[in-house]
Amino acid sequence: MNAVETRDLTKIYGDGENKVNALTGVSLSIPKGMFTAIVGSSGSGKTTLLNMLGGLDKPTRGRVVVDGIDITDMKEAKLSLFRRRKIGFVFQNYNLIPTLTVYENIVFPLELDGQRPDEPFIREVIHGLHLSEKTDAYPYQLSGGAKQRVAIARAISAKPAVILADEPTGNLDSKNSQNVAGLLKECVAAFKQTLVMITHDLELAQLADEIVRIEDGKIKNGTFTC
Repeated sequence: MNAVETRDLTKIYGDGENKVNALTGVSLSIPKGMFTAIVGSSGSGKTTLLNMLGGLDKPTRGRVVVDGIDITDMKEAKLSLFRRRKIGFVFQNYNLIPTLTVYENIVFPLELDGQRPDEPFIREVIHGLHLSEKTDAYPYQLSGGAKQRVAIARAISAKPAVILADEPTGNLDSKNSQNVAGLLKECVAAFKQTLVMITHDLELAQLADEIVRIEDGKIKNGTFTC
């Protein structure tokens, strides 16, 4: 079964002279448990595609299916609940809550959803991401690499069907980028989750099981396995 599917996905912004075809006829299938990197130049459509996969934006045409559920026409309240339970997000800017500790940031989405954290699982994730000594720290006390590891732990903690990472190492130096990307890969493999990562870094993309290249809103040369 596929974790993510898109069918003839098209996104158009504006009209007339201001019309922009951000995506054109993108059909993509990502099997469960796969680490897929989506690469492309700036403005190629890769972030637009990720937003569609995460239900953060609606397509002009086409369908988006996540974990067997078509989310294309889902109402916002139901979609918001679906995102919290089925999709984990890792953003370039971390999006940590400054007044919460590392542990509180990690379990916040679960508590927001009224769920009780699976403590053994949370501790395993924290250990795997080398955060055991930092659970009582606040974001301002952390390095960029540590902040991103907290963001990854938060995404994994709800046991989502899919983790979507948008340039997760964009604010890190090359050493921290490799460390964070490697840990992200190890964690999703250990916890049997599906990862889709947007990156412009071809070296990081080589960590993926599969690379998809997108240019001018279209998939180019199909997909290829590393």
